[in-house]
Amino acid sequence: MILKARARQAGLDPALFSTHGLRSGYLTDAANCGIPLPEAMQLSLHKSMAQAAGYYNNAERKLGRAARLIV
Repeated sequence: MILKARARQAGLDPALFSTHGLRSGYLTDAANCGIPLPEAMQLSLHKSMAQAAGYYNNAERKLGRAARLIV
């Protein structure tokens, strides 16, 4: 797998990296940066809006007004 080989070349533990983590992390970061979901999906190649939206919903929960009450 390319991702694990590149992690190994960088001196990182390949067991800590997965393609799923890369895709989900990208969508979560895109949500945190305010990038619209359809635009982010063009790069993540998610076909299901519902699946991709799950990552956005998790990110938005952390940034919402209700989350700010906890801090």
